[in-house]
Amino acid sequence: MSPLQKIAITGKGGVGKTTLAALLAHIYAREGRDVIAIDADPAGGLAGALGFPPELVENLTPISEMEDLISERTGAQPGSFGGFFSLNPRVDDIPDRFSILYHGVRLLKLGTLEKGGSGCLCPENALLRALVTHLLLYRDEILILDMEAGLEHLGRATAQAVDAMLVVVEPGRRSLEVAERIRELASDIGLQRLFVVGNKIRTEADRAFIAGQSPLPVVGYLSARPAIIEADLRGIAVYEAAPEAVEEAQAIVQQLETAVAEGTGSET
Repeated sequence: MSPLQKIAITGKGGVGKTTLAALLAHIYAREGRDVIAIDADPAGGLAGALGFPPELVENLTPISEMEDLISERTGAQPGSFGGFFSLNPRVDDIPDRFSILYHGVRLLKLGTLEKGGSGCLCPENALLRALVTHLLLYRDEILILDMEAGLEHLGRATAQAVDAMLVVVEPGRRSLEVAERIRELASDIGLQRLFVVGNKIRTEADRAFIAGQSPLPVVGYLSARPAIIEADLRGIAVYEAAPEAVEEAQAIVQQLETAVAEGTGSET
């Protein structure tokens, strides 16, 4: 059995988080594992990267936009502040009821989680946080969480349930600075198993730059491939358009599983 069950993916916008999330989901589904992919990036396009047909995607509504559901489960209208609402709403049926399934991958889209501290506590945030907690602690599928560069969807209650967080970087200082900031945020909530994946690698110099500058252990690289860009333009799955990328992602999975099994990570 794989030591990996729950994988969160983050990084600066545009570095290729969604590409990696789609590749990992495909690899585990191909192995016959039950996979649930969570699109937690409001700008994310995980459905497209996984090749979900448009007629299926039409049925995928972000949970944060389901006003009737939020009101029913929390006892308050979305967008309301103050007052009383449930901080522990029922969420166990949401993953199966409001997801779509294609080629062995179940996809759920969370939508926007307002940032900030307790000042932004509202019904929709309460529902999303409860849902993420449920997904991490009580579901037994392989879970791939495609996130923004922040860690708003995670907290101390759920951080230890994440088997590994992958920070995707590209060759460039700004990308690595964001990785360092994510390392700091993760440390604040007690999330320890962090690793870097280098993306858009064109040359050995790109690989050496990331290896030398990364604030976290590097578990692999994905090459820059025009086929990946073409897949997005044509609306086809990244794993169908770029089978070589699948091979590279498989090597990342193997190195990551070894690192997690050996207990290595950002704290070592």
